[in-house]
Amino acid sequence: MKRLFSALLISDEAREHLVHALRPIRENHRQGLRWTDPDNWHITLSFYGNQPNDHTDLTGHLAQAAGASGPLRLRLRGAGSFANRVLWIGVGGEVAPLKALMADTVIDLDNPPPAQKPHVTIARTRERWLVAELVHALLVYEGPEFLCEELVLMESRLGEGRSGGSRYEVLERIRLG
Repeated sequence: MKRLFSALLISDEAREHLVHALRPIRENHRQGLRWTDPDNWHITLSFYGNQPNDHTDLTGHLAQAAGASGPLRLRLRGAGSFANRVLWIGVGGEVAPLKALMADTVIDLDNPPPAQKPHVTIARTRERWLVAELVHALLVYEGPEFLCEELVLMESRLGEGRSGGSRYEVLERIRLG
């Protein structure tokens, strides 16, 4: 079994822009936050959990979803949190087609997940008070526009990444449009 999800990858330029913007915040908040590895940053489309090693059916489903979408012009902008525990950077640009793509990548239509806010997770914490302050500081963030021309099927390997976090491996690349 493999722990799988579909995602869009952000461009190197967008990643480096955000890394640079976060540098002073990270230096001032070394305690209390677990920062995610910039190499792992992505926009999750759908999470599938444990799936059989042969993911041919899932890949076929994603190919259909990708075929119904065109390339997306996106940018990282703004910030928010989930339950004041997960700090994220929002996604701007062609958000309506992105949300449609997110809906099209769901595989259990009888039990769809709640509507998601397109985002990139940048940190996690148990210090709830800290997140509100950082969200406020990052609300004005706006990164460069980038073009997403493919979605990826990724495997999440828990505990195998830097500092004991997850390591993500791209299993399939599927062109949009």
